[in-house]
Amino acid sequence: MSKQIIINSGLREKRAGILVDNKLEDVLLETDTYDQIASNIYRGRVRDVLAGMQAAFVDIGAEKNAFLHISDIYPLLNKKQKDKWNKKQLSIKHVLQPGQEIMVQVAKEAIGSKGPKATCKISIPGRYFVLLPFENRIGVSRRIEDNNKRERLKSIARSFTGNKFGVIVRTNARDKKKSVLRNDYNYLTNIWKTVQHRYRNNRAPVLIYRHVELIKLIVRDYLSTDINKVVVDDRDVYEELLEKTKKIAPHLKNRVFYYKEDTPIFENYGIEKEMEKIFRRKVWLDSGGYIIIDSTEALVSIDVNTGKYIGEDNLQKTVFKTNMEAAREIARQLKLRDIGGIIIIDFIDMNKKEHQNQVLDTLKDELSKDRTKTGVLGLTQLGLVEMTRQKVRDDLGDLVQKDCPYCDGTGQVLSEKTMALEVIRKLEKMTVYEDFSAILLEMHPRVAAVLIGSGGDKLTELENKLQIEIYINGNKDLHIEDLNILDKGSRKRLRKRSLPVNEGEKVKVKIEERHINNEDDGIARLKGYIIIVKGGGHLINERVEVEIREVSRTFARARLVSA
Repeated sequence: MSKQIIINSGLREKRAGILVDNKLEDVLLETDTYDQIASNIYRGRVRDVLAGMQAAFVDIGAEKNAFLHISDIYPLLNKKQKDKWNKKQLSIKHVLQPGQEIMVQVAKEAIGSKGPKATCKISIPGRYFVLLPFENRIGVSRRIEDNNKRERLKSIARSFTGNKFGVIVRTNARDKKKSVLRNDYNYLTNIWKTVQHRYRNNRAPVLIYRHVELIKLIVRDYLSTDINKVVVDDRDVYEELLEKTKKIAPHLKNRVFYYKEDTPIFENYGIEKEMEKIFRRKVWLDSGGYIIIDSTEALVSIDVNTGKYIGEDNLQKTVFKTNMEAAREIARQLKLRDIGGIIIIDFIDMNKKEHQNQVLDTLKDELSKDRTKTGVLGLTQLGLVEMTRQKVRDDLGDLVQKDCPYCDGTGQVLSEKTMALEVIRKLEKMTVYEDFSAILLEMHPRVAAVLIGSGGDKLTELENKLQIEIYINGNKDLHIEDLNILDKGSRKRLRKRSLPVNEGEKVKVKIEERHINNEDDGIARLKGYIIIVKGGGHLINERVEVEIREVSRTFARARLVSA
């Protein structure tokens, strides 16, 4: 079996695809437009204690306060409170009060309208162990099935921890020497000392431990002896990856490669096409059957259909083969889309109990390879398969898509943040195959705003990397997924064409809205080109004469001449 990790390091995002026998099995994303906080540790301040819900809301400095249930506060309890806990006589108001500062870790990202979920049961993952500072139990990964190895690892772990800490032994530790395991354990205990130091020396709300970034996560959790190679398309990221591999898994450093080809790495390995399919409702099976994936707030439903597959012998064999193929593909799609929560699967009806059991066993076997915790609850009375998958963050589709403003939320389109990344990838590809020094683009203003960044810093960064000048016209009549390339060529010609005004020129414009950061100023547009009118914020929908005082590629500043 061939297993590869392919890493695309873009300007404002990193993407990793995990290929098994050249088929995409998992996707990891890191972008500068989405701040992941799951696994972060904070010194938080209790804001509200709700005795009726046995829960509290904790300010961790995020947009929404974190939800903390009484079942997650055990490390805070004294002996008397633990006795009451065991007798189910403990109220959260006996433990927490508004204004109290406590250490919490984010267990789940904010999802939809719900804020993040927090816990006081701190855990710090390493390559071979997960440190549990407030526990003293020893756990071993369920994927290590050999009882002798399990007992050996338990004994080694206990020799490190005594009764001071608890740990979970990870799968990577299976055949490691005691000295290697000790290094990882010491590394984690040093992190915990740093966390405690930051907790003592800072006031809430404050972040005191951040989850690891993508490259370190790959080395720590994914790089193992069953990986044939890791390929990355950025020289700096390659050097960083190589350095971390030498420290954490030196025996695997020869499996790290730098990608030098002109063709974008995700295109070359067929990942880009697979990524596009992730957001489709219908997924075709090799046999001609298909599955339909629909998400609601309550659950995700998956329907299996024979589609174009008509089989060879009889209906039951056709149904059985389709369901078996669907079981494997469903497990794959749940990982790729990072779907969590309650999942209901409607396989095609099977008359034979033997076939039902085989399909269920296949689904369970494929799900057992998933790093995220899953559980198959079996068949309901209606013949549906009910299962759960741990939900730590929004599904991948929710991260890169949003409710469609063109159809009142009945469908979805790419968000302006994701569309901006699409534009960057398109420009990167064009500069490889075409020769031009400047380009004029037209797009929706919200996409343009993300691409340009505050004060134009993001656009400047992109231009410096691609060594071209980029001119942008915003057109609010465009669909948010539309991108028009109006012209490309020399800088001199594009500069002359793209700027509709000159310094000192007087023009008449209509004030359309207030400036988002300074409501005293107004925003007008000429052919999509933004003009910031000083002192024009109170003149919305009025035509005014202005004098252009400053011109840049993305906007101009002007003063009022008359209203």
